[in-house]
Amino acid sequence: MGAYINIGNEKFQSSRASEYVDKSGLIGVVNETLFTKRRFSCVTRSRRFGKSMAAEMLCAYYDHSCDSRSLFEDLEIAKDPSFEQHLNKYPVIYVDMTGFTSRDGLPVSDIVPVLQKEVKEDVLKVYPLEEKETEGDLMTTLTNIKERYHVKFIMIIDEWDAVCREALNDKTSMDRYVNLLRRLFKGSQSELVFAGVYMTGILPIKKYNTESALNNFKEYSMVEPGNTATFFGFTKDEVRVLAQKYDIDFNELEKWYDGYMIGDEPSIFNPNSVMEAVNRHRCRSFWSATGAYDAVSRYISMNYGGLKDDILKLLAGGRAKVKTTTFDNDLSQISSRDDVLTVLIHLGYLSFDWRKNECYVPDMEVADVLSNAVSETNWKNVADALRDSDELLEYTLNGDEQAVAAALEMAHDENTSILSYNNENSLSCVISLAYFSARNDYKIHREMPSGKGFADMIFIPRKNVDKPALVVELKVDKSAETAISQIKRKNYPASLADYTDNPLLVGDNYDKKTKTHTCIIEKG
Repeated sequence: MGAYINIGNEKFQSSRASEYVDKSGLIGVVNETLFTKRRFSCVTRSRRFGKSMAAEMLCAYYDHSCDSRSLFEDLEIAKDPSFEQHLNKYPVIYVDMTGFTSRDGLPVSDIVPVLQKEVKEDVLKVYPLEEKETEGDLMTTLTNIKERYHVKFIMIIDEWDAVCREALNDKTSMDRYVNLLRRLFKGSQSELVFAGVYMTGILPIKKYNTESALNNFKEYSMVEPGNTATFFGFTKDEVRVLAQKYDIDFNELEKWYDGYMIGDEPSIFNPNSVMEAVNRHRCRSFWSATGAYDAVSRYISMNYGGLKDDILKLLAGGRAKVKTTTFDNDLSQISSRDDVLTVLIHLGYLSFDWRKNECYVPDMEVADVLSNAVSETNWKNVADALRDSDELLEYTLNGDEQAVAAALEMAHDENTSILSYNNENSLSCVISLAYFSARNDYKIHREMPSGKGFADMIFIPRKNVDKPALVVELKVDKSAETAISQIKRKNYPASLADYTDNPLLVGDNYDKKTKTHTCIIEKG
C-alpha cells in the first residue's frame, strides 16, 4: 500500500463500520464516463457534504490492490450492470490536497514541486522504470509507465481547490497549480494515461477569460449538480430512517438541517450535521465550531450593490435574485453582489433555486451561522435587532401591545435601508427580521393563503411546541384596528385550526409621517 497509489480500502471500511447511508449509486455514474470523452469529473459541494467519503468509496471500488467485494455487495451499486466490470480493476492514484496545504513548514509556493516529487516516487515503487525514463515531470513519468506496463490509471484528487483557497494572495502559486492540472488532464495524452479522473472540492474549477481552466471536465456543483444531487447530502427519506432508528425527533432534524435545493432535489439535509445530531441525540448548529464566522463576515461586509439589504432580506426568510454565471470561481476576485451571493451558495450558507435564479437561507443551522456572522460586522443595528428578537416574541405572547409596538418601531427605524419605499412588503421584511428567533418554535410563512385571502405573516408552532399560532397583519398609514378587522373579516385564523384553538391576532400599523407603530393583540 502506497501513500498515493493503491491506498486500499481501509478508509471506506471505517465508513462501513460506522452508520453508513448508501451513496454507492455515484459509482455507476462515474463508471459510465470511464474511457469516454467524459472521463474527467469534478464534483464540488460545500464542506461537510460527504465529498471525501465519496472519494474514499471510489478508491476502495477501483483499487486493484485490494478485494472490496464484501464492502459493496449489499449496496445499491451491486445491482448496477457495470459493477463487476470495474470492481478492483485499476491502479488508483489518490491525492488529498489538504495534506499539502496543512503540512507544517511547506509554503504554498512549494506545493506543486513537492506534490510532483512525492507522487512520482510513490508510483515508481509500484511501476519501476529505467533512470532515463523517470526524467521529466509527473505526467511524463505516468506516460512512460503506461507505455511500458500497458496500464491506465484512475486518479482521484480530494479537495482539489485547497491550494486555490490557501493561495488567495499568491497568484503565481495558484497559476502554477492550475497549470499542473492542465498538464495532467488536458490534451490527448491524458486520455491515453487515465481511464478516469475524479476531483472533489468546494469551488468549481477556476475560470480564465470566462472559460474553465479545465474545460474538458464535467462539473457537478451546488449550482449545477447534474445527476449527482442525491449522492451528497441526505434526502428526507434517508433522514426519516435515521430518526426512527435512533429515536430522535424527525421534525427537529428537519427544522435544523433541511432546506437545500440541489438541482431537482427540493429537500437535501446537511449529512454531517444530521449525523452529529444523531450521535449526540440533540440538534444544534454544528457549524458554529468551525470558525466560519470570519469568512462569512468578510464577504457580506463588502456590501456591493446593496448586498446588506439582500442579507437582511435573506435572514428575514426572504429570497434574493442572483446571477451565478459571472463568478470566476476565484475567492481572490470577488467584485460584485452576485459574486458574494454565489460564493455563499458554493460554501453552503445559501441555497440556490435554479428555476427562479434565487437564493435563500436553507435551514435554521445556517441562519444561526449567518446571524452570528452579522454580529461580527459593523452592522450594529441589525445585530441588535437579532439579539432583541427573543424579547419581542415574549412581548407578543404576553399581549404587551405597547412593548411590541416600541420594539417594532426600533427595529424599523434602525434598519431603514431595506424600507426606503415604506410599503407593506418591506415592512413585513423588517418584522420578520425582528422576530428572527421565533423560528426556533415556529414555521414562519409570509403571504400565506388563509381563509378568504393572504395573511401577511403566519407563525405556525412546530411539533411539540406549546405556544399559540400567530396571525400578523401589517398596515401602512391606516390603523392597527383596520389590520385586526381584516384578519377577522377574511377569517385568516381558519387555516390554523389544525395547529391551535387559540391563535393570537396581531395587527400592526406604521405611520409614515410620525414614523411610529401602533399594535393591537387579540385572541382569535
